[in-house]
Amino acid sequence: MSAIHTESIKGTNGLPIFLARPAKLKDTVPGIVLMHERYGFVQHTQDLAERFAQEGFICAAPDCFFRATDQTSLHAGTSRYDITDGEAVEHLSQTVDFLEAFDEVNKDCIAVKGVCQTGRHPLVLAAHRKIAAALVWYGAAQDSQWKQNDLFPEPLDELIARIDCPVLGMFGEGDHMISLDHIGLLRNSLEKHRKSYEIHVYNEAPHGWLNDTMPGRYRKAAAEAALADQRKFLEWAFTPGRNRNLVTWRFSCESGSDYDFSSNKRQE
Repeated sequence: MSAIHTESIKGTNGLPIFLARPAKLKDTVPGIVLMHERYGFVQHTQDLAERFAQEGFICAAPDCFFRATDQTSLHAGTSRYDITDGEAVEHLSQTVDFLEAFDEVNKDCIAVKGVCQTGRHPLVLAAHRKIAAALVWYGAAQDSQWKQNDLFPEPLDELIARIDCPVLGMFGEGDHMISLDHIGLLRNSLEKHRKSYEIHVYNEAPHGWLNDTMPGRYRKAAAEAALADQRKFLEWAFTPGRNRNLVTWRFSCESGSDYDFSSNKRQE
């Protein structure tokens, strides 16, 4: 396991950012902006950031829900913080700027990852500024994501039309919130607007299956396979000289012949 360095800093307007980076670097490396799940910045988020650093990336994980008044209930999942697209862009853009200020970060290779509630926000940011890749983990596909409201003032389909980077979508067949039909809607939007994407659906994986701090949800085999697929995608997305004008579609889905979305249940 590679040695890493971690620190917590405060950005503009008090935004907390957890930074994880390799202890020794010989050259510039890609950067990752990592968003957290609905629980805010918790141990799982820190673990994922440290894993990115161990793989050779410089990872910055902002606490995008730091303005929530009751952090204890937020972390426990008994309350939520409804972040707007505009607030997400504010925090993510600041964090991208933070990474770009490092001499060790390759400015052309910064990806943004969202998970669960924040899954849509890499797509929102990519519609507002250039990033190298948008990583969407079991979010940005269910019915609520396509509706305009105070949180989501612009239609997701219009945002996708404006992005200029490849998209990675990671989903579980056993998700009680996101069906295969929902994933199909996201896939159709990406194809309609001629955006490069890679989507994986992992058999029997429930919502939150990456989170190893929640034993009822965690699926080790699917999580490790997905993290390996994510690494391969990033290696491709960050390839020097890659033809950005070539649209690439990759879809991989493992689903039982008796799949029934209505039988998917929330796991704890």
